[in-house]
Amino acid sequence: MDQKIPYDDYQLPVVFLPSYESPPAWIAPQERIHHPDYNNELTQFLPRTIVLKKPPGAQVVPGSDAHRAGLQEGDQVQSVNEADFQDIEHSRAVEILKTAREILTRLHFFPYNYQRQKERTVH
Repeated sequence: MDQKIPYDDYQLPVVFLPSYESPPAWIAPQERIHHPDYNNELTQFLPRTIVLKKPPGAQVVPGSDAHRAGLQEGDQVQSVNEADFQDIEHSRAVEILKTAREILTRLHFFPYNYQRQKERTVH
């Protein structure tokens, strides 16, 4: 029988992980074709490239050129003008985005856990 150990009795530090935002519920294959919540169009998750030409000081907001070019909530920026954005310092990313007149952006749409990340970073 499994006995639970009180947290205070653990010898190693206890780490509490953030809550996980689950992907959509599984739908049986025979029900998918007519189910309103099912979309088997997986190409939306493939990396894509957008090009944005911006005037100085422009920002990405709904209805902006960036939004019209295809930038959307849930996108993860992989690179900008061939600079890797996967593990970049915030100040360096801001410098690249502010100084470029034309931005060639490689994106990957992955919305899972996006809302939690947004809540942690947007104040």
